[in-house]
Amino acid sequence: MPDKLVREKKRSLAALIIGGAVAFTALCVLYAVNPSKSRLFPPCPLYRLTGLYCPGCGSLRATHSLLHGDLKGALGMNPLMVLSLPILGLLLMRPRWAYLRWMPWAAFVLLVVYGVARNIPMWPFTLLAPR
Repeated sequence: MPDKLVREKKRSLAALIIGGAVAFTALCVLYAVNPSKSRLFPPCPLYRLTGLYCPGCGSLRATHSLLHGDLKGALGMNPLMVLSLPILGLLLMRPRWAYLRWMPWAAFVLLVVYGVARNIPMWPFTLLAPR
């Protein structure tokens, strides 16, 4: 029994190290390559097919801006993604909050409302669309 527990802990640690290395590498690439000026990153399929912004549209450009210290530019690309980062940090520090039953539904409703609102072609909703 203890051997199984040790193996599971080693496997979890290995997954954490590999995941961290992949995330760090991705952030380094995103720091070095501007998604607005490169074809390295694929365009959003929903936007390409329909012309509508999905809730994630502009996230790569917002992350690139954040990595370069441009908070205003990041907020202009995807305000929800930028504003959700501190909340995600809290959820990582307090994992029991992430397991509240209503959290996934609240996140789903927020993403749907945000996705619809950022496609309404009138002020102030146009502020939610990537610029």
